[in-house]
Amino acid sequence: MKTIKTLVLIGGISKNSLNQRLFNEIAKRYNGKLSFTQFAIEKLPYYSQDIENDNLPIVAEFKTLIENSQAVLLITPEYNRSFPGVLKNALDWGSRPYGKNSWNGKPAAIMGASVGKLGTFAAQGHLRAVCSFLNMYVMNQPEFYGQAQTLLNETGLIEDVLPFVQKYLDSFENWVEKQSTFN
Repeated sequence: MKTIKTLVLIGGISKNSLNQRLFNEIAKRYNGKLSFTQFAIEKLPYYSQDIENDNLPIVAEFKTLIENSQAVLLITPEYNRSFPGVLKNALDWGSRPYGKNSWNGKPAAIMGASVGKLGTFAAQGHLRAVCSFLNMYVMNQPEFYGQAQTLLNETGLIEDVLPFVQKYLDSFENWVEKQSTFN
């Protein structure tokens, strides 16, 4: 089975991040073609045009990971009806300097969990708009957002959620494979 190199960015950077926990559980149970590499976005400095051409080693490492990946999985919490600034910072670094957008043409998927009743619905809408501008090809269906307590319990993923998680990731595999025929 040919693997799909998938870069994973998680917008929740707290030590008890629900979205990090969600990803860890998914990665443990997932059986498919996606090969996950996570990058710790909190390592990136705040983006500024003043330093975008300074050849910072952490930025070079990040952009190389993006460019060597065949797909991107974005996992986000929702803060104030949007996605976290640390994730926007990572997206900005990946798109700069002007004319060197490492996200260009990358198939992507968005998922997330939050304690709110709407999960990460609003955050994903904002994130989708940014990804569209960066010319990332975001999978539209199925969507994956939910209230954390309906996805996770103290031992991990709730058993009833497992079939949907597998369906979502199978759909993402198919999406990536379809996009690769156009690039």
